[in-house]
Amino acid sequence: MTRDFWKSGHTPTLLSAFLYFDIAFMVWVMLGPLGVQIAETLGLTAAQKGMMVATPVLAGALLRIVMGVLVDHLKPKMAGLIGQLVVIAGLLWAWLAGIHSYREVLILGVLLGFAGAAFAVALPLASRWYPPQHQGTALGIAGAGNSGTVFAALFAPSLAVAFGWGNVFGIALIPVGVAFLVYLFFAKDAPDCPPPKSLHQYLNVLKDRDAWWFMFFYFVTFGGFVGLASSLTIYFHDQYGMTPVHAGYFTAACVFAGSLVRPMGGMLADRIGGIRTLLVVYTLAAAFLVVVSFGADSAWLALAGFMLAMGTLGFGNGAVFQLVPQRFRKEIGVMTGMVGMAGGVGGFYLAASLGYIKGQTGSYQLGLLIFAGLSMVALLGLTVVKQRWRTTWGAAAIAGAKI
Repeated sequence: MTRDFWKSGHTPTLLSAFLYFDIAFMVWVMLGPLGVQIAETLGLTAAQKGMMVATPVLAGALLRIVMGVLVDHLKPKMAGLIGQLVVIAGLLWAWLAGIHSYREVLILGVLLGFAGAAFAVALPLASRWYPPQHQGTALGIAGAGNSGTVFAALFAPSLAVAFGWGNVFGIALIPVGVAFLVYLFFAKDAPDCPPPKSLHQYLNVLKDRDAWWFMFFYFVTFGGFVGLASSLTIYFHDQYGMTPVHAGYFTAACVFAGSLVRPMGGMLADRIGGIRTLLVVYTLAAAFLVVVSFGADSAWLALAGFMLAMGTLGFGNGAVFQLVPQRFRKEIGVMTGMVGMAGGVGGFYLAASLGYIKGQTGSYQLGLLIFAGLSMVALLGLTVVKQRWRTTWGAAAIAGAKI
């Protein structure tokens, strides 16, 4: 990372965006690591467990559109403050009133979706401070907040054993409060924030076929990452009879692999181009998902396979957002919301389908194979558009950014 990068933007805002994103993602997926204990208390079926961990993902996906609109109309900082206050209120309710039914856990999942919508705030907040040639690196750092899912998997199951899973929501308020204060005092909106757009302008973006391609590409990379992050604690418990705590440790290792490499994916895309990076990502992701779908005699082998799969998908997350600001710089707020929504829908689909297919067939294999097939469709789609993208994005080339 060059000295030019650190001079080109606003470091306190970049780091505040990262912390906000990090803690928000920790809260967003916490029903997954707590899923085994919650399911045992409430007597949930396999399909209900899948829906429980998928609901925050879907809510976060849809709310990213709402937050994207707020980003453009209120600017990123105010939108982020509103989202964080809703999450704090949801955690307080779950902690003080308690969760006593499947319906209530789904309501909590919707409220936690506001944490997942942090994506649509943190990325524009950081992106608007940096020039095109540093977009991959800046958004890779801000987007490394994916690592918050590591903390959820690492600590939530053991805290639930020690204090009860209901009290984990209260404990989560501590880091959430710290992130809120840091964001309040150190984050700043960029001076060149574009003016708010009308609803007609938002819909116009969807008339551009490139917007749909980006949404699908992120559906696969981020959807695969967050869907597995939400499901693997239950997977390792069901497949290998692990305790919730040990299953959480294995999940944390997989999520860490995917989070750690997201900034690397952005930096690699800055260096060689996002298209080349994604061509490799989709090929490897499909291969690793096929391998893990067949199961492994040892949980350690399964761990290795899922770490490779999620690491590859993490690279892809960084690469997609190296390309988006180059193509849609003036619409980065709404496009971050749209693309982020599609990624969340992908995560909902994967988490919900794994639970449903497990309940119907007794195995997770078909669900993983279908998602591997979607990765191959993304590879085919990227092959179709790559030549047009490289020859029509003139402004990005002039600015020195690689496609």
